[in-house]
Amino acid sequence: MSMISVEGSMTHFANPLANRKNAYSDAQKAVISVAKSREAIDNITAWPSYQPTPLHRLSSLAHDCGLGEIWYKDEATRFGLKSFKALGGAYAVARQLQAIIEDKTGIRPTVSDILAGKHRDTVSEIVITCATDGNHGRSVAWGAQMFGCGCVIYIHRDVSEGRKQAMEAFGAEVIRIKGNYDESVRLADSEAKSKGRIIVSDTSYEGYMEVPKDVALGYTVMLSEAVEQMDGDIPTHVLIQGGVGGLASAVTGYFWDLWGEKRPRIIVVEPEQANCLQESAKAGHPVAVDGDLETLMAGLACGEVSLLGWQILSNGADDFMTLSEDMVAPVMQLLAHGYKADPKIEAGESAVAGLGAAILASQDPAFAKALGLGPDSKIFVIGTEGATDPEMYERLVGDPAQA
Repeated sequence: MSMISVEGSMTHFANPLANRKNAYSDAQKAVISVAKSREAIDNITAWPSYQPTPLHRLSSLAHDCGLGEIWYKDEATRFGLKSFKALGGAYAVARQLQAIIEDKTGIRPTVSDILAGKHRDTVSEIVITCATDGNHGRSVAWGAQMFGCGCVIYIHRDVSEGRKQAMEAFGAEVIRIKGNYDESVRLADSEAKSKGRIIVSDTSYEGYMEVPKDVALGYTVMLSEAVEQMDGDIPTHVLIQGGVGGLASAVTGYFWDLWGEKRPRIIVVEPEQANCLQESAKAGHPVAVDGDLETLMAGLACGEVSLLGWQILSNGADDFMTLSEDMVAPVMQLLAHGYKADPKIEAGESAVAGLGAAILASQDPAFAKALGLGPDSKIFVIGTEGATDPEMYERLVGDPAQA
C-alpha cells in the first residue's frame, strides 16, 4: 500500500519549439558541449578532497508512483558545501584567475600552480564578487579562499542568516540589500565595474556572457558522474529545477549533445511565484517575472532568465512546470525518513522540486499522460542541495540534519 503523502498544485506548458529531432546547433555547443566539458572535468576531479556524489535508486518510491525507475543524484555531500553549486562557482573563479595571471605574465598557469601559491602576489590583489541566493555565493567564497583571492558577495533581503554566515565562514565580505535577487545582481555588477572587481555570476545578461559558461561547465562533472553511475541506461525523463536556467540548460545541453535523439524528455520545474522560464516559453522569448518572488525554494527565487541558458532551453526543454509550496516540506520529510526500503537522504528546500513534480504528476492521470509518465519511465532528478540552511531544514523536516 502506498505511503506517499505529498500534495500540491501544478501547472504545465508543453514547449511548441521542442522536438526530439531538433539538431543541437553549433551556437548551442558554444555554450555547453561534451567536448567543452572535458577540461572542467579533468580540472575539478583533481581538486583536493574530490569525491563523486552518490546516485540513489529510489525503487520503492518509483514502484508506488507507477514508474519504472527514479534516480536521485545526491549533491548534499559535494566538497563539504552541501550543493552542486560547489562545482560551478569555484571552477569559474579558477578560470578567471588563470586568465588574469596569463594576461600579466604571458604564461597560463595550471590550477595546481595557483593552489600551490606560485602566483600568490598577483592572486591576493584580485577581488571576486557575485550576487547569490546562497549556494552559488558559498561556492565562489570557498573557491576564493582555496585559491587565495578576495571575495565580496551580495545577498538579497530573503537570504537566511545561516546562508550569510556560511559564506562569511569562507572569509567573504557579505553585503545584504533591501531588494530582491535580480536587484542584487544589478548592484554587484555596477559596483564591480566601479571598484575593479571580477564578477563570477551564474546568470548571464547583456554584456556578460562568458563567465557563466565556465560556471555551467563546472556542473558537467556531476552529469558525467551520473552517466557513468547509470551504467549504460538512459533516462526517459529528466525533471530539473529552473531558477535562472543555468543548471537546466547545462543538463539539457549536455544530455542533448551526448545522446542526440535518444536524449530524455526535459521537464523544467519552477515555483509558482518565480516561473520566469515558463513565462518565457509561453511568450517565445525571455520575459521577467516581477514581484517578491517569495518561495521556500530559495535557490529558485529568480525572476529574470539567463540569456545563455535560454539559448538552449528555448528549443531544448520539452515542458515547463510550476509547483506549489505545500509540496516542499512533505518531499523533504519523505526523503529524510527514507521511503519504505529507499535510503534516507538529506535534501534542502531547492533540492526537491524535480522529485516533487515527478511524484505529483505520476499520481494525476492527466499530468502523467501529458508528460508520458508510466511503468516504463526512467526518471532522473538532481537533489541539488542538502541542509544548506540547517535551521530551515529542521523547521521543515522536524529533525536536525545529520552531522
